[in-house]
Amino acid sequence: MSFVKNARLLAARGARLSQARNYSDEMKLTFAAANKTFYDAAVVRQIDVPSFSGSFGILAKHVPTLAVLKPGVVQVVENDGKLTKYFVSSGSVTVNDDSSVQVLAEEAHKVEDIDVAEARQLLSKYQSQLSSAGDDKAKAQAAIAVEVAEALVKAAE
Repeated sequence: MSFVKNARLLAARGARLSQARNYSDEMKLTFAAANKTFYDAAVVRQIDVPSFSGSFGILAKHVPTLAVLKPGVVQVVENDGKLTKYFVSSGSVTVNDDSSVQVLAEEAHKVEDIDVAEARQLLSKYQSQLSSAGDDKAKAQAAIAVEVAEALVKAAE
């Protein structure tokens, strides 16, 4: 089969696939953590998330995706342009083919509510625990706590 014929077939399949999906011009965000629900199927313009495969932005009609959140800042741009930042410790983000997005965090807080001094104290505490950890399990737990505390301090500054 020639390259041109293959290209035509692929283009036709892609067109049929995109017509079959229910891509929406609006993106509905559900963003929740154990401590609070921030958005419940709210229509927003853009979401930026930190993931272990790299930070990325999400708009309506984004390709379906599943990613693990790393400690960092989730940014939500509402339709009126208002930007709100949230610190997440970990979790997952799911982008569906209907342009709905679910951000489920282990813990999440508005960045504006974070006390920088308290975050630095936590970081210092966990760094001490890491340096004094006796076994591999304690070292791993302390290393995770240090990673989260470092991201918390960075978000608060």
